[in-house]
Amino acid sequence: MSKTVKGADGKSRCDWCSAAPEFFDYHDKEWGYPVNDDQRLFEKICLEGFQSGLSWRTILAKRENFRIAFYHFDFNKIARFTQRDVNRLLKDEGIVRHRGKIEAVINNAKRAQDLVKQEGSLAAFFWRYEPDPRQLAKPQTVSISAESTILSKDLKKLGWKFVGPTTVYAFMQAMGLINDHVEKCVYRKKVDQARKKFKRPGQ
Repeated sequence: MSKTVKGADGKSRCDWCSAAPEFFDYHDKEWGYPVNDDQRLFEKICLEGFQSGLSWRTILAKRENFRIAFYHFDFNKIARFTQRDVNRLLKDEGIVRHRGKIEAVINNAKRAQDLVKQEGSLAAFFWRYEPDPRQLAKPQTVSISAESTILSKDLKKLGWKFVGPTTVYAFMQAMGLINDHVEKCVYRKKVDQARKKFKRPGQ
C-alpha cells in the first residue's frame, strides 16, 4: 500500500513530501499538473538531466540559480551559448558544475529549436507520448515505463543528451503526462481535474 504523510493542514499527501520541508510546496503547486509551455517543459527536462545521480532536493534548492544561469531556460538564447558560457557556468557555485550536463543543455537547446520547426512546439511533441491512464502501473511503483522508454529513444535519435528512460519518466510525472499521485493523496483528485480541463496540443 502506498504511504502518505500529512501536511500542516492535516491532509494526506504523497509520502515523498516528508523527505524535505520544501517538497510540500512543490508537490502541492507543481508536481503532476499538466504543462504545455515550451519553456517550462525544456527547463524541466534539463533539470531532470542535472538530477541524474543526485537528489531532486539538491536540484530544487538550486533551481533559481539554474534559472538565472541559463536565462530562465529560454532555449533560443541557450542555443547561442559559446565556450565562454560553458566556462562561466563551470565556475558558477550556485548550480551543478558538471561539464557534460552543461554541454547537454546547450546541445538540447539546439535540438529543441529543431523540434519546434518540425512539430510547431515542444508541447506538441512531448504530449504525443502521453500514456493511456488505464495502462499505467499503480502510482509510484515504477521509475520507467514503455512510453518513457520510447520517448527516450526518440529523443536520442534526434540528438538529445541526458534523456534516459528514468529521467524521462520523472519528467512525465512532473509535467502531468501522467498522474502519479498516490490514491489517498488529496492532490490526486486535483491533478485529475486539471488533466480533464487541459487542452492537449493539437486537439
